[in-house]
Amino acid sequence: MSIRYAILGFLSWKPFTGYELKKLFADALSFHWSGNSNQVYGALIELHKAGAVGVEVLQQEKLPARKVYTITEAGRAELRAWLLSEPELPSIRSMARVQLAWADCLSDAELGGLLSSYEGQLEAQAIMCREAARRGPLRPARSPREELIWNCVEEANLAFYEGELRWVRELGSRLATLGGAGGEGSGGS
Repeated sequence: MSIRYAILGFLSWKPFTGYELKKLFADALSFHWSGNSNQVYGALIELHKAGAVGVEVLQQEKLPARKVYTITEAGRAELRAWLLSEPELPSIRSMARVQLAWADCLSDAELGGLLSSYEGQLEAQAIMCREAARRGPLRPARSPREELIWNCVEEANLAFYEGELRWVRELGSRLATLGGAGGEGSGGS
């Protein structure tokens, strides 16, 4: 999926500057983009060239000019067409799982460290999801239905991290039960 549709979605809610959009992406756990400037500003330039967004330059005293982006009718049509398209299935590809799949060549201590590190990252993400839900992140709530959808998306994000956390803990527990059967030099080498 392209970042352009997420930008069009936000702009369908209200006008934003590129900086405000970048901050929304950085703060929103529901979106997998880092929200870095290159992604957001590059997409805004493309959307503007395509006529999907308009831009108004507001001069500020003693500050750089602000560019405020709004969605155009062409942008609304593009967003609507994308919303009506077939949804993408979520990816189960995970570099952490690929890493773990080949981790038998590690010592027990190294594998334990890898699992512990991943568990810590997952715990941090779950905490961030819970905090974002508690804080009520900046998001549209133009209707009760939209508010419900956003709440359910956030619940799904939390459920993902909690599920992955259960999985990695179960893996650690099963490895502990197995004992030191693996390690360097195993795996048929």
